[in-house]
This record gives sequence, C-alpha cells and structure tokens, in this order.
Amino acid sequence: MSGMMSASAPGGGFGRLGHSVRHVVTSSPSRFVIVIFAALILLFTALLSLPISSASGTVTPLSDALFTAMSTICVTGLSTVDMSSHWSPFGNVLIFIGVNIGGMGVLTLASLMGLVISKRLGLRAKLLAAGDTNPMRAHGGPVNESQTVRLGEVGQLLTTVALSTLVIEGVVAVLLYPALIWTGIDPFAALWEAPYYAAMSFTNTGFTPNAGGVTVFADDYLVLTILMISVFLGSIGFPVIYTLAKHAWHVKRWSLHTKLTLITTALLFVAGAGVFLLLEFDNPVTFGSMDAGETTMNALFLSAMTRSGGFNVIDMADLNGSSMLVACMLMFVGGGSASTAGGIKVTTLAVLAIAVWSEAKGRQSVEAFGRRIPSDVQRVALSVVAWGATIVAVSTVIIAQITKADIIDVLFDVISAFGTVGLTSGLTAELPDSASYVMAVTIFMGRVGTVTLAAAVAATSRSQLYSLPVERPIVG
Repeated sequence: MSGMMSASAPGGGFGRLGHSVRHVVTSSPSRFVIVIFAALILLFTALLSLPISSASGTVTPLSDALFTAMSTICVTGLSTVDMSSHWSPFGNVLIFIGVNIGGMGVLTLASLMGLVISKRLGLRAKLLAAGDTNPMRAHGGPVNESQTVRLGEVGQLLTTVALSTLVIEGVVAVLLYPALIWTGIDPFAALWEAPYYAAMSFTNTGFTPNAGGVTVFADDYLVLTILMISVFLGSIGFPVIYTLAKHAWHVKRWSLHTKLTLITTALLFVAGAGVFLLLEFDNPVTFGSMDAGETTMNALFLSAMTRSGGFNVIDMADLNGSSMLVACMLMFVGGGSASTAGGIKVTTLAVLAIAVWSEAKGRQSVEAFGRRIPSDVQRVALSVVAWGATIVAVSTVIIAQITKADIIDVLFDVISAFGTVGLTSGLTAELPDSASYVMAVTIFMGRVGTVTLAAAVAATSRSQLYSLPVERPIVG
C-alpha cells in the first residue's frame, strides 16, 4: 500500500518521471522543437494512414504515410505517392493544414499557442521566442542586455508571423484564382487549387493538387510569376518580413541580417538563372527547343525553385549533369533563416564569404555594412556547413548502396531532402522502404536545422575560467 501511495503521490515515481521529461523538453528550446516536430509527424502519420485519407478508401502503407507526414510537416515536397491522385479530400486538407503548421515553424507556433492560452506572453515564453525568432538574436546562450531590451518586440514579431502567413497566402490565392481560370481550370476546382498553390508556394513545399503539376502552366507566365513571388516571400524569412514591415523605406534601419539575406538571395537568383541559361541553352529536351523569352522565364523559374520552392516546369532528369550539380549547390544553400525554406541558409553562405574575403585582405575582423560580425557567429556558420555536408554525404552513401542508382540522381534527391526543396530526379518515388526511411530522416534533420539539432544533444555549456597554451597547427 505504501509503495502504491509513493508512486502515485506528487513526489513519487511518476511525478519524478514527469518532472524529468518536462526538464528535458523545456530546458532547451532546441529540444522543445525536436519533440514537437516529432509529435506532429507521428500524429499526421497516424491520420494519413486512415482509410478516409486515401482516395481508394484503403489504409496507406506506413512507409508512405510516414514519408508524406515528414515531407508535409517539414514543408519539403518530396513524395513516394502521386499527390494528385492518392489522397482523398480529407487527406488533402490534412496536408494543407500540415504545411502551414510546418511553415510557420514549431517554435513560433508554440509561442502563439501559449499566447492564445495565457492571453499574454510571460518572461519565460518571451525568452523562448527570442531564442530563435528575434531578428536581433546573434548567438545562443543566455540573453544579454542588448537582446533583453528587445523582448518587448517578441509579441509583435509573433503577430507578424501569423498575420503575414494569412495575408500573403490570402493575397496569393486571390491573384491565382483568376489566373488559374484563365488557363482553363474549372472555376469550382480553382476554388481549391488557388489556396492550395498559395500555401504550397509560400511555405516553399511544392506539392501540387492537379495531375501534371506546374507543367500545365508552362506557357502561363502570370501563374509562374505569382508562384515565384510567393516562394520568394516565404524564403526570405519572418525576421526579414518583420523588418521590412517596420522600416520598408528606411534601408539604413534594416538589420545586418536583412541586408545579407536580401542581397545574397538576389545574387543567387540572378546567378543561378544565368548559369542554367549557359548550361542548358543547347539541350533539346530543356531550353534548346524554346525561344528567347521562354528560355529566360524558365531559367528564372528554375533558379527560384531550386532554392527551396520545389515546383518544376522542366523534368529534372532531363537536365545536363552539370546543371543538376549547380541545382544541388543552390538547394544546399536554400533560403533565409527563420523562413519556410531549408538548406544551410543564405546568411550562412554570406558570413563565410565575407570571412574568407576578410582573411584574404588580411583584416583583423570580419565586417559588413559598418558592423562587425563576431567570431562565434562565424564558428556557427562553419559548423552548419560541416554538419550539413556530413548529413548529405552519409545519406547519399547509404541510399546509393541500397538502391545502386546513379550517384547524381541520389545526390540530387538527398540534397533536395536535406534542403527541404521537393525537386526530384524521379528516384524518390521508386525508393524501397528502407531507403525511404533514410530519406525521411534526412528531411527531418534538414528541417530541424543542424544548429538546432546539435544544440539539442549537446551538454549544458560550462564557463571555462582558464586558457590553454596556444599552438598553431598547419592548415591548408
């Protein structure tokens, strides 16, 4: 009797277990993200497995349901089933809801849920939200004084996240509706396809509700342009949207993060289109059969979608090997931080490029736009690239060994999974179950983020009160 009482008492075994679980989850925002993401994926896997979710009324196999749930919550766009025919209206609604949840980001979503429940943000919730969503956040660890004074902006930022998602998707859907009807889509079907495409473009997912996908709009530049703009807005990140909303016409008041994100995004967009034009202009199955206008539009669209959008007018398998390699590079970089895009992020690339340039010039510090970038940010950027490259390499080797497929096809789909892009060489749909699970894990690690994943499993940081002797190994 006494044993039963101690186990059920607040301080008993179950109480201690619950306290331990709560401590593991809440002691680190990174762990919190992983737990919530995993819970959502398991929930959507169960829901998508139900007979009501499939068009045939049968149970969807676990591997397909799990992969679709992972791709949905992680806003990836890769699929092992035909998205236009496999799912029922109920299943499509689940996917529509899932991509919006994943697109907003679990930390932001959790903070918004807390705001709805408590009607206000407490200090702990503000600190949690500031950890990943504050545009002025420069590094991990305790919130310093300069960050603390900006905690009052967290509530505004969270409001911006929710409103920007609803407003942008709503505007895109309104613009797409007549454009879809103009292309010959039935007005009733367009009522569903317009908001679906709006959600899939803004969240950078790339799922399509119709047979043939975006290829049916290959000659409709209006639809393609709207989709590109929506993908761009989703890929620059909520902190950038927040800054632009407050200081749209005051460039001097933009944060360094905003400047680096917009400039790097624009450069990659233009450079990517130029390289695709150069490599594919004489390919008869891609740009070779098009006139100058079509070639330019398709090159711009391809450059935008390889960053994380996931829509494609051209079959990726038809690209030259050199073009697929360039696409891999763009997918690996991805979009902006705290955005619906994946990859190592454009600011990571920008910081490393500036650091290399500063080192070549022999400068003592890394500077950009009158600001000094601290060394810990540079280390994080280097760590992100190293971890990302490791994940891609390991997944590529495993899947290549399982499938024995062409290595460029495997690499392309693995980087697409890691960068949560959604483009495919055609390999993903043919993967055996064992390889699809590996690809699903790659998607999860890519979406959660290498820094978040590393921080979640790392031990609590300790202050080091001494310094070891310096010795310089030979590098390079």
